Amino acid sequence: MTESRSDLAQQPHAIVERDGVRYTLLGTAHVSRASIEAVEAAIASGTYDTIAVELDNNRLRALTEPDLLNKLDLFQIIREGKTGLVAANLALAAYQRRLAEQLGVEPGAELKAAALGAKQRGLALAVIDRDVGTTLKRAWSKLGLWGRSKLMAGLAGSLFVDEKVEESEIEKLKEGDLLESSFGEFAEQTPELFEAVIAERDRYMAARLRQVGAEGQAREVLAVVGAGHLKGLETELTEGNAPPAELLAELDNLPQGSRIPWFTMIFAGSLLAAFGWGYYHGGFDLASKLVLSWSVITAIGGALGCLAAGGHPLSILGAALASPISPLIPALSSGMVSAFIEAWLRRPTYQDMLNLRDDTISLAGWWRNRFSRAFLNFVLTNLGTSIAVWVAGAAVIHKLG
Repeated sequence: MTESRSDLAQQPHAIVERDGVRYTLLGTAHVSRASIEAVEAAIASGTYDTIAVELDNNRLRALTEPDLLNKLDLFQIIREGKTGLVAANLALAAYQRRLAEQLGVEPGAELKAAALGAKQRGLALAVIDRDVGTTLKRAWSKLGLWGRSKLMAGLAGSLFVDEKVEESEIEKLKEGDLLESSFGEFAEQTPELFEAVIAERDRYMAARLRQVGAEGQAREVLAVVGAGHLKGLETELTEGNAPPAELLAELDNLPQGSRIPWFTMIFAGSLLAAFGWGYYHGGFDLASKLVLSWSVITAIGGALGCLAAGGHPLSILGAALASPISPLIPALSSGMVSAFIEAWLRRPTYQDMLNLRDDTISLAGWWRNRFSRAFLNFVLTNLGTSIAVWVAGAAVIHKLG
C-alpha cells in the first residue's frame, strides 16, 4: 500500500503496512543535502520507533568510525586471501571520496545522519543491506570471462581515474544506487550484474525489514534507502512470501566452486603433457627449451607487474620466481607472494594507516602509501602473470609446431 505523509511530501517515498507494522520507505539521493534534511526531519518528528538503513555492519562502521582503516591488519588480509576484496572496497571508497570533494556532500551522508539520529534519540537501529563483499562475490560468480574483465575494469576505473566524476554519473546517483554507479553503464547493460547488485539486494532488504518487524518490537519503521531501490523494495515488501530467514540464507550464500580445482589440474596436465611431448619428439633439448620459454615469459610478466606497482627489488624477484609455478598451484598466486614480501620489507607505518583514506583518492597516493602499494603489488603482479601465461602458452605451442 502506498500513501502520502505530510512530512515526506517533497521526497520520494512509499508506505507499506504488513503484519501489524507500518514501513515508511524514504527514497534518498546519496549526494543530496535535501535528502539529509529529509531524514533528520523524519526522525525528529517522533513518529518512528525503529530506523532502518541501507547499510551492512561494515559500511555502518566505516561511516561512523573514521579511524576504522587504522585497525586493518595487512598480513592477516594477505594470509586469508582477502587482498582483492579489500582493494575493491578501497577503490569504491576512493570513488566516493572524489564525489564528496566535487559535490561538497559525502556520499551516504543521509545514511550516516539516520544512524546517528537513531542513536541520539534512543531508537532501535537496523542495518538491512547485504555485505558488499557478498554482493561482489555473487556478481563475480554470475559473470563469464569477458564480464569479469569488465567488472574489474569498472573497479579499476573507480580506483585509478583521478578526474572529476561525470555529470551523467552524478545524475544516476540522484536516482539510483551508489554501488551500481561505480560500475558505470556496465551495470545497466549486464543483467547478471544488475541482478546481484540491485534486484537481489531489494529482496534482501525487504526480507530484513520483515525480520525486524517479526521480532515484535517495531511498529513504525523508517527505512532510509537509495531512491533506485524504492520501487523494487516496495514490491518485494508487499508481495514477498518466502520466510525471511530462508530468503536471507539463500541470498547470503556464496557460490561454492568445485572442491577439486579442475581447471588448474587440466591446465597443469596439459602443460606437462606439452613438455613430455616435446621430450618425446625432440629429446631433452626441445623439452628444456619449452620449460625455459615458459619460465622466462611468465617470470618477466610477473616481474613487470610488480615493477609497475613500485615493488621492492626483492618483491620483484619473488614475483618472478613465483610466476612460473603459481598458475599450477590453486592456493598460490604470484601477487600474494609479492604483496607479502612487499609488506614485510616495507612495513606500513601508523602514519600510512592514518593517511590511507586520503591517499587512495589520488593516483599517485596509491603508490606513495605503503599500505595501498602492497595491494597494488597483489593486483598488478597477478595481472602481469595472467597475461604472460597466455603469451607463454602460445610460445610453447608454437615451438611444438
